[in-house]
Amino acid sequence: MTDPVVPMGPPRIGEPAPDFEAETTQGILRLEDFRGSWLVLFSHPADFTPVCASELIAFAGIRERLRALHCELLGLSVDSVFSHIAWVRSLAERFSVVIDFPLVADTAGEMARRYGMLMPAESPTEPVRMVYVIDDRQIIRAFMAYPMTTGRNVEEIWRLVAALMATDAHGVATPAGWKPGEAALAPPPRTQAMAEERAAARGAACPDWYICKKEMP
Repeated sequence: MTDPVVPMGPPRIGEPAPDFEAETTQGILRLEDFRGSWLVLFSHPADFTPVCASELIAFAGIRERLRALHCELLGLSVDSVFSHIAWVRSLAERFSVVIDFPLVADTAGEMARRYGMLMPAESPTEPVRMVYVIDDRQIIRAFMAYPMTTGRNVEEIWRLVAALMATDAHGVATPAGWKPGEAALAPPPRTQAMAEERAAARGAACPDWYICKKEMP
C-alpha cells in the first residue's frame, strides 16, 4: 500500500524559488525561462469556476502595469492544458478579456506540492489561491495565501511588486499603503550617533529619531 503524498510547506522568503518544468498554454516553460525578470506565480483551484474567473480577468487588468515593471505573470491549476485553452477562449468570448499570460497545467499536482499550494483542510487535490513574488535572481521575495472562497486583490499584488523593486533600487523601506511616487522610509539609525543626528533634524520629514521619510524619484 502506497503512503499518501504529504503536501510540502511553502518555500520561504529569501529562499531560491523551487525549479520547475511545466506544460502551459504557451508551451513547455521552466523557471529558468524567467531569469532576468520578476515573476508573479499564482495558483487557482479550478477552471470554469466563478471566483477563479473573476481573478483571471483581474490579473489580465494589471498585466501591462506589471510588464512595465519587467514582471511576468504565470498562473497554475491542476486542470489540463485543454481545459485551460477552452477557459481562456470562453473568457475572451463572454467577457472580451484576452488572457495573454501562460497557465500551467499541473495535472499531477507536482508543482503545486513543491510550492506548498495544496492545503488538505481546504482540498486534498486542488491548490488554494497562493501568490509568489519571485525576483530577477529567482529568489522568493513574498508570498500570500487565500482560501478558495475569497478572490485576491490584484492591486495589492502590483503594489507589492513595485514596493519590493523600490527597496532594491533605493535602499528604502515602504510604509503601510505605500504606492509608487509616494515618499518611502529611510533605514533606521544603527548607532547612537546616528540616532542623535536624526533627533536634531526632527521636522515634518523626520517625526522622530527612528522614522524619517525619503522622497522617491
